[in-house]
Amino acid sequence: MRKRIAAGVGFAALLFLLVQLGALALVPTFDAAGYQAVEDPSDPTNSFVYIGAILVATAAMLAAFKLDLQWVVRGFVVLATASLSWYVFSVLLPPLPAIGASIVVAAALVVHPEWYVIDTAGVVMGAGAAGLFGISFGLLPALVLLTALAIYDAISVYGTEHMLELAEGVMDLNLPVVLVVPTTLSYSLRDDATDVGSEDDPDGDERHTEDETAHSDADTPEPGGTDPAGPDGDTRDGEVRDALFIGLGDAVIPTVIVASAAFFLPASLTPSLGVPGLPAMTVPALTAMIGTFAGLFTLLWMVLQGRPHAGLPLLNGGAIGGYLIGALASGVPLLTALGL
Repeated sequence: MRKRIAAGVGFAALLFLLVQLGALALVPTFDAAGYQAVEDPSDPTNSFVYIGAILVATAAMLAAFKLDLQWVVRGFVVLATASLSWYVFSVLLPPLPAIGASIVVAAALVVHPEWYVIDTAGVVMGAGAAGLFGISFGLLPALVLLTALAIYDAISVYGTEHMLELAEGVMDLNLPVVLVVPTTLSYSLRDDATDVGSEDDPDGDERHTEDETAHSDADTPEPGGTDPAGPDGDTRDGEVRDALFIGLGDAVIPTVIVASAAFFLPASLTPSLGVPGLPAMTVPALTAMIGTFAGLFTLLWMVLQGRPHAGLPLLNGGAIGGYLIGALASGVPLLTALGL
């Protein structure tokens, strides 16, 4: 049992690491390609525009699920997958192969939505989104974004609980809105999905009571928490779940400050560490990554106790704390580190 839990935690950490390293690798290439999304990345109102977009998208998705328009959400996510994949592949491949690779990633989600396909697409999307946000949100806007989303995440999980409702609907779509972390090699997401809505489980609740579930925010509009026990909070003592589900946003949002620190802090104070393939890696970026993992391991420990938890307060808090420690240790003045 402990080996399965350790394997699951380790695989979750690997997915987070791939998103973070991918974002750092893409930062200089995205900058060179002119992919910065805003004219003034130091303007903190950029963060509030993005947060507003999240609120609108969240309301739209909740409405779609209530109206049984899941196909609309599915289509939107598949298109978003193709779009973000193109951003990534466009700086790595010639134009036509980049378009082809993007189409392949999106098509694979429709044709064969198994957990490894979803995780691969999620890592590509996550790295691309975090890299784009990292070069588009200056230090202050990035800090505002992470703080505001952490607060919203806590309210939506512990207060209104609408994010748990949204996460249930999104999970049934088998799309890279979540990262799937199996605790056994025999686990199949597609087989699991066929059990939902069966004669023995007409309401589809069984999937949520058998799996550790973590829901959260991202480039997809659902911040959230972790719900290992399912809608009713029931757990079965001593049983190891077949999979955990971690919201893609849990990996993307804290990585924004990692990428922003690498891109916007003065190079004279935070020079590159010279990591091969990662010229953007600096001490503050590294310590922000370490802080994120501290938050992740704490979050997973809490999830395994059998209660739902918001992910972003711990993850974003760890990332911000780690970033500030690394920036100050590098000799960056506090006001500069805060983007003021």
